[in-house]
Amino acid sequence: MTRQKRPSVEPFHAMDVLAEATRLKGEGNDVVSLAVGQPAHPAPRPALEAARKALEAGRIGYTDALGTAGLRKAIANYYEHRHAVSIDPARIAVTNGSSAGFNLTFLQFFVPGETVAISRPGYPAYRNILAALGLRVAEIPVGADTHYVLTPAAIEAWEQENGVGVDGVMVASPANPTGTVTAKADLKALADWCEARDAVFISDEIYHGLTFSGEETTALEVSDRAIVINSFSKYFCMTGWRVGWMVLPEDLVRPVECLSQSLYISAPELSQIAAEAAFDGIAEMEEVKAGYARNRELLARRLPELGLPLAAPMDGAFYALCDVSRFTNDSMAFARRMLRETFVAATPGRDFDPVEGHRLIRFSYAGSHSEMETALARMEAWLPEQG
Repeated sequence: MTRQKRPSVEPFHAMDVLAEATRLKGEGNDVVSLAVGQPAHPAPRPALEAARKALEAGRIGYTDALGTAGLRKAIANYYEHRHAVSIDPARIAVTNGSSAGFNLTFLQFFVPGETVAISRPGYPAYRNILAALGLRVAEIPVGADTHYVLTPAAIEAWEQENGVGVDGVMVASPANPTGTVTAKADLKALADWCEARDAVFISDEIYHGLTFSGEETTALEVSDRAIVINSFSKYFCMTGWRVGWMVLPEDLVRPVECLSQSLYISAPELSQIAAEAAFDGIAEMEEVKAGYARNRELLARRLPELGLPLAAPMDGAFYALCDVSRFTNDSMAFARRMLRETFVAATPGRDFDPVEGHRLIRFSYAGSHSEMETALARMEAWLPEQG
């Protein structure tokens, strides 16, 4: 007999919205999706060319669990050129996207029952993966009073209120869904606080390269004990290639390697070949970023005019988090209705904030400028009927 078990975590509603948008599109509807962080641009041309040549050569197989030597060296060179930080390639682990990096980090550095602090609003996969692994999630509210960033004082206030100490801190800069960029001084304060507490400090930097306001800092500039997670998905437009990386303290590389060997064997060799070549496509990616900046300016101006004020800064990444309380107290139902009636897809805030998400909705501006204009025109015609 097979027992029916309920899911261990809540659905990732953005993916559910994407599935519904895909279904409607398959029925012939002109759907504009602003729901997921999926760049409209393909991988950079050098990456595509390298992948094509690799396929023609015909030999694609396993690599070392930590990744190819060429890619690890290319990532180290990237830190040297972009951040003036010297990283030994031996400290780099290539992963199956940043998601694998989260799994490896949470599995290796925490035991069930320990507590990890994340910001609220925040990326739902943090909460869901931590919960699935039996870890306690400390969701610390961030807002204008903390400049939308996680602070040691806010974490300590949570600890005092809940009578539980924090064993690790996860920070993202630029952040999803707020777009917040954590300043270097604030990042250092968190890193120092974690070191003093012997807590694990994890920095999610997958939106690096997509900073429009503020200073972009890697945690490697302020700490040699930080666990850094990054990916080729966002800046390099390689979401479906599923390739990312971690930078680890030297003594922690081997434990992560052993875990990775059993969980994933290795990231796909084809994706690693393309990723190494992607660094030759920086100029192309900067043009793509300029397109995001144009979209950002448009949404920052037009969304408030439509009665959707920004609920957080749009300093980086490619998201606009908006307050929909003028129209609804149920952003989930609002998002479903908007998709069904206007064929514009957006993500309800419940994904990112279990407490205040009912009044929030997130729009991705990773698509084309014409898609942004079309979506705004449709919402402008539809929203007055919702008030």
